Amino acid sequence: MPFNQQHRWKVLAAGVAANVSFSSVVGGVPATAVYLRSSYHLSNSELGLALGILGLGIAVSEIPWGLLTDRWGDRPVLLTGLLSAALALLLLAGLSGDAPTALGLCLGLFATGFLGSSVNGASGRAIMLWFEAHERGLAMSIRQTAVPTGYALGAVLLPWLAQHFGFRVVFTSAAALCLLCSGLVWRWIHEPANTAMKPAQQRESPLRDLNVWRTALAISLLCAPQFTLLTYATVFFHDGVGLSVTTASLILALIQAGAIVGRLWSGHWTDRRNNRRAYLKGCAVFSAAAFGALCIATCVLPIPSTVASVALTFALILAGTLVSIWHGVAYAELGTLAGARRSGTAIAMGNCGAFLGLFLTPIAASTIVSHWGWGALWVVCAVCAMAAAALFTPDVQPSTQAATP
Repeated sequence: MPFNQQHRWKVLAAGVAANVSFSSVVGGVPATAVYLRSSYHLSNSELGLALGILGLGIAVSEIPWGLLTDRWGDRPVLLTGLLSAALALLLLAGLSGDAPTALGLCLGLFATGFLGSSVNGASGRAIMLWFEAHERGLAMSIRQTAVPTGYALGAVLLPWLAQHFGFRVVFTSAAALCLLCSGLVWRWIHEPANTAMKPAQQRESPLRDLNVWRTALAISLLCAPQFTLLTYATVFFHDGVGLSVTTASLILALIQAGAIVGRLWSGHWTDRRNNRRAYLKGCAVFSAAAFGALCIATCVLPIPSTVASVALTFALILAGTLVSIWHGVAYAELGTLAGARRSGTAIAMGNCGAFLGLFLTPIAASTIVSHWGWGALWVVCAVCAMAAAALFTPDVQPSTQAATP
C-alpha cells in the first residue's frame, strides 16, 4: 500500500486531537467526584453510578460504532460522534442549573459516552490504514497518548472549573473542545488512496475470531485497575489519606504524564523487537505486583500521617503508571490480528470490554471500600491484572499479521 508520508501524520494528529477531547471528559468527570457529590447531592452509591455510567454508554456503543466505521469509513463516524457528543454535553450544561438532578446527570453522561465513543475505533482504524505494519505499534501508541493527555487535562481543568464556576461551565468547555477537534477531523481525515479490496481479500469478521476475543478480554481485565485509580483515586486521597482535591488532581496528572512517556517508549520498543504479546504479559504481571505493594502500604502504614501520604502517593503513582503504558501495543495487536480494514471492529471489541469495566469499576469499588476497606480494593486490582497476564500468552500466532490490510 503506498502511503503519503506527510499526510499520514496529519491523520494521526487529528486522531490524537479527537481522542484528547473525549478523554478529557472521561478522565475529568471522575476527578470532580467530590464536587459532583456536593453539587448534585449524591449519596456514595449514586456517585458510583454517576462516575460509571459514562463508561456504560461507551461500552454498549463501541461495537456498533466499530462495525459502522468498517462499513462507512473513519471520517463520517468521527464527525458524527464528536458533534453529537458536543450536543449532549451542552444539554448537560443546560441541566446543571439551580436544581441539578442525579437523573439528569446520569442520562447526560450516558448519552455523552454513547455518542463520543466513536472516536476510539474510528481513529484507530485510520492509523491502521495509513501506517505500515512495522510502524503501527508506535503510531497506535502515539494515538493512545491522547488518552492520558486527555485524562490529565480533564483531571486538572475540570475540578478547577467545577470549584470556581460550576458544572455549567465544566460541560460547556468540554463541548467546545469536541467541536474544535471535529474541525481537524473534517480537514485531515479521509481514506488513503488505493485501499479498495476485492471480495476475495476480505477477512473473516473479528467477531468470529477467538484470538481477537481473548486479547479483548485481557485488555478489559487490565483496564479495571486503571479505571479504579481514574475514578476513585481522588476519593482515596481525600477521604482515606487526607489530601486536598487539588493535590489529588495533580497526582493523577503526574500518573498520566508517566503513561504518555511509557506508551511512546513501549510502542517503539515492541515495533523493533516484534514482541507485543510478551510485553503485554510482562506489563500485567508487574502491574499486579505494584497493586500488591499498594495494598501492603495501605494496610501497614498509619493513616493519616506524613509518611503514609508520601509512601502511598509514590506507590499509587507507580501502580497507575505501570497499568497505563501498554494500551497502544495492545490495540496495535488487536488491529493486527483482525487486519487493518477490519480493525475498527476489533478495536471496538477491546474498548467495549474496557469501558464496560469503566461502568462496573466505580460501583464495585464503592461496595468493596464500604465493606472491606481500601486494601481489599487494591487486592482485587492485582487479581484482575494477573488474570489478564494469563490471557496474554505469547504463543498466539497473529494470523500472518496484518501486514495485509
